[in-house]
Amino acid sequence: MTKAVLVLKDGTYFVGESFGLEGETFGEVVFNTSMTGYQEITTDASYNGQIVCMTYPLIGNYGMNQDDVESYRTHVEGFIVKELCDYHSNFRATMDPDHYFKKNNIIGIKGIDTRALTQHIRQFGSMEGVISTSCGNINTLLEKLENYTSVKRDLVEEVTIKHPYVFEGSTKKVCLLDFGVKSNIIRSLKKRDCEIIVLPAYTDYKEILEYDPDGIVLSNGPGDPRDLPEIIANVKQLVKTRTPILGICLGHQLLSLAVGLEIYKLKFGHHGGNHAVKDLNTGKCYITSQNHNYAVKNDNIPEGIKITHFNVNDGTVEGFSHVEYNLLSIQYHPEAAPGPKDSAYIFDDFLKMMER
Repeated sequence: MTKAVLVLKDGTYFVGESFGLEGETFGEVVFNTSMTGYQEITTDASYNGQIVCMTYPLIGNYGMNQDDVESYRTHVEGFIVKELCDYHSNFRATMDPDHYFKKNNIIGIKGIDTRALTQHIRQFGSMEGVISTSCGNINTLLEKLENYTSVKRDLVEEVTIKHPYVFEGSTKKVCLLDFGVKSNIIRSLKKRDCEIIVLPAYTDYKEILEYDPDGIVLSNGPGDPRDLPEIIANVKQLVKTRTPILGICLGHQLLSLAVGLEIYKLKFGHHGGNHAVKDLNTGKCYITSQNHNYAVKNDNIPEGIKITHFNVNDGTVEGFSHVEYNLLSIQYHPEAAPGPKDSAYIFDDFLKMMER
């Protein structure tokens, strides 16, 4: 078994064994607290630019298949586990985990103390790191990591579609801006028989309005929303039209910036399938799936904005609406099913908003 090393930007390192592709990979190291859903995580475009550490110690026990994917390809920069299951068991499985990671060119490291790594990230915050199977010199890897962090990437441009495509439907016409959209968002809209026009992230607002949509969805995606001023300017123009808009995850953050809210980076983000969120409209709590490093500031709230959801664990903003404009904005993933389907009502509320 080939040895591998994980080196963090602050010089902390962990030595383990390689799985998947061999070589070197760079990215921001974050941890995910989900017990299952590892295949969905690897194919979630919101993880573009990130190396994911799974806190649950055994990964791969139900294998891999062709159905549990959230995108057209994998997006994680690297994968970290305590133990990768050698003998998976599930009637839906079509591929063993190690073969999956090799086939999809994902560099992984196993056999390290993932609890210690998670505690380090919780204490010092998420930071850039490198997994290497070809170099064991820590100083050399730190130099390479410094070079990597000096180059700015447009993470959304890397994952968005290049040309529009359409799903037929007979209820409402929805323009969906793809910042790294998860497949289940599209499936959730198709289930409600919407006509869905999926558009590239940088589509101009005038072109969007030419489709005469009943509603607009701003999808999830990777990176810092403050790095996308062109998209924020587009969203501002869309808000003014009073067309119903649903923002999800990165889309929520972009919509927040467009209406005057402020964004800040969380110390280690929210990544997992067990985050409790309270809906202030109903008083109910929901178990949600989350994947974000940024949050909306809960102060200096502009007039007209109503905070509708907050995170029970740390009190961060998880959703808002607007008294004047037709906005429904959610930080978590209503298309996911950790509860199992607690938050699907968000899409029903969006449909009602379009009907009104």
